Amino acid sequence: MLCLGVNFRTAPVPVRERFAVLKGRLADANRAIAALPAVQECVLLSTCNRTEIYLWSAEPQDAARAVLAHLLGADAAAADCFYTHADADALQHLATVAAGMDSMVVGETEIFGQLKDAYRAAQETGTTASFANRTFQHIFTVGKRVRSSTRITSGPTSVGAAAVQMAREILGNLAGSRVLIVGAGEVARSTAKSLASRGAEHIFVANRSYDRAVALAEQVGGSVIRFADWIPYLENIDIVIVSTASPAYVVSPALLERVQPQRKRPLFLIDLSVPRNVDPACALVPDVHLYDMDAMQAMAEESLQGRAREIELGARIIAQWVADEAQNLLSPHSMAQNDVEKSTSCKNVEKSS
Repeated sequence: MLCLGVNFRTAPVPVRERFAVLKGRLADANRAIAALPAVQECVLLSTCNRTEIYLWSAEPQDAARAVLAHLLGADAAAADCFYTHADADALQHLATVAAGMDSMVVGETEIFGQLKDAYRAAQETGTTASFANRTFQHIFTVGKRVRSSTRITSGPTSVGAAAVQMAREILGNLAGSRVLIVGAGEVARSTAKSLASRGAEHIFVANRSYDRAVALAEQVGGSVIRFADWIPYLENIDIVIVSTASPAYVVSPALLERVQPQRKRPLFLIDLSVPRNVDPACALVPDVHLYDMDAMQAMAEESLQGRAREIELGARIIAQWVADEAQNLLSPHSMAQNDVEKSTSCKNVEKSS
């Protein structure tokens, strides 16, 4: 078992976004990796903070070289940003990810669902078999165990909640503030809920899918703005939180230069997207303050000290689990169960959720 990846610790957003894989491209990306020399099974995980490939191979060195070359392409300079874990270390890393202990916001809840989605996508694409199926079923169990046996989820437990904490630090008080959320995915949803629970009175939602925007706005008592019409609303907005799956910028300096003269006050932009949805050059527009995932990381690191004991406890749980399960999960004898597990793994994922 191998894990090759790049995350928020090893690379800044401008590097991470070059390797991010949008949800709609996961199937093709998994197939491309599985077709590489020496790769037998694989699962690709891509979030705003990491892109990781979990793979199984009888020739791990050859597989690792092939996968890294495939990912880097012409971007060989980024090789130093990638890390590799093998066998028991790979198991431990995956369990740490599932438990939310390797997240920018320690204890975050979103990564568990993202990991399930990544596994399901690979399983449906046909790039998992006995090793991957057994491993991920056990991983979901240990991830739950860490969360239920520790207080790792105390405090902000999502990127959205951390973004709201940042918004509170910016404005001092969210009461009376006007916040626009561009996007209606999981991160946008957790952000909107955190805003509502912390006193934001005016929440506006804009999304390419109008129905999804309506559903999110109804959940938080907000208002809907059609995606094509949200730009004029900037004149009366205090904070814009952007989290979409767009591969291109949706906010540009030219747009803000047209809007800012009418605002006559600062505009705060929080970009939670990877790839980024707000052009970094927007920070050069007068009275525009831009924060991205790297800024979020700096804030999240300040809260780590308060969770040190829970992190240590979670690490002990995972270390014991690896000691107990590594030999079983990494044994080649488990290949004999391939056909049975391949047909039942999707059902098991549904039950574990």
